[in-house]
Amino acid sequence: MITKKIEILKEHGFQTIKKPSSVILPDRFRGRPEIKSGININIADIVCKICPAKAISLNPFSIDLGRCVFCGECERICPSYIRFTNDFKMASVSREALIVKEGDTEIDFCKGNIRPEINDIFKRTLKLRQVSAGGDNSSEMELNASTNVNFDIGRYGIDFVASPRHADGLVITGPITKNMSEALDNCYSCIPEPKVLILAGADAISGSLYGEDNKAVDRYFVKQHHIDLFIPGNPVHPLSFIYGCINTFNINQG
Repeated sequence: MITKKIEILKEHGFQTIKKPSSVILPDRFRGRPEIKSGININIADIVCKICPAKAISLNPFSIDLGRCVFCGECERICPSYIRFTNDFKMASVSREALIVKEGDTEIDFCKGNIRPEINDIFKRTLKLRQVSAGGDNSSEMELNASTNVNFDIGRYGIDFVASPRHADGLVITGPITKNMSEALDNCYSCIPEPKVLILAGADAISGSLYGEDNKAVDRYFVKQHHIDLFIPGNPVHPLSFIYGCINTFNINQG
């Protein structure tokens, strides 16, 4: 019986990604966008108006990854100036850092903004409670994938737990609907101090397509609490989530 299992393991090979930070994703993956300087103002205006998530601004011309759904419409209209790269390293401690401007070649993680108590306490293990606050199950599925044999986030001591009383922090997906606002607040209050708060996906970061003025959405929770980590994506890629957690909590990749 054991011999058969060993044979299966040999056949499958080592499936876990050894070092997530060194992975190069296929070109078809839409990650961090790059904007060349000198875009025509008329074309920029068209691109701005066509964006379904209102993620593009004109002064200065920029793309807000906290709102972007990575549909690629702006690139299709203006391929000479806008290009989505395969870079998944888009997480940041700063909300402002998610706004990509002309000439930007990376997202500033802003490590200086990390609260001192985080590095003092959450160095070797991190237990997270994930709440879908009106999400469409896309980011939720990707976060679940981060625990599989390929990404194996658990090897860094990062795990998802069922109870907020067993958690060190909260991961929110979804725009936060009114029906979920009270439940979300109750869940967060049950997590012992000190605790961390992570927004995963454009819906959680800004409301994105749902919008903050939507009658079915209640963004009061986000405005009330300090956010420790923003992870863009629609949905969030497992590697983006792992990258953000490892850098925020100073975890050794080995």
